[in-house]
Amino acid sequence: MASANTLEFTDANFESEVLKSSVPVLVDFWAEWCMPCRMLTPTIDALASENVGKAKVGKVNVDHHQGIAVKYGIQSIPTVMLFKNGQMVKKWVGVVQKGTLAEALTAP
Repeated sequence: MASANTLEFTDANFESEVLKSSVPVLVDFWAEWCMPCRMLTPTIDALASENVGKAKVGKVNVDHHQGIAVKYGIQSIPTVMLFKNGQMVKKWVGVVQKGTLAEALTAP
């Protein structure tokens, strides 16, 4: 479902890939059965390809990795979170425009 540049974040790698990342990380919380999540996939994949080496962009399947979803209080999907320096700095619920996410990802 994801492009080659879109990472998969899991309960096992979330801390090392997201919280300890030296670059900003955009995380899409999604599920296979969620139609709005599927609508957001091309946006997430495009951002992943456009930000190689500058940021990480990936997905957490909430059906497979419920621990992360519970930890971050995910109640609706898609939910997209931006992490910088191990801290969640922005959160969007629902389908988000690519420009909005791209701007937040590159903001200081």
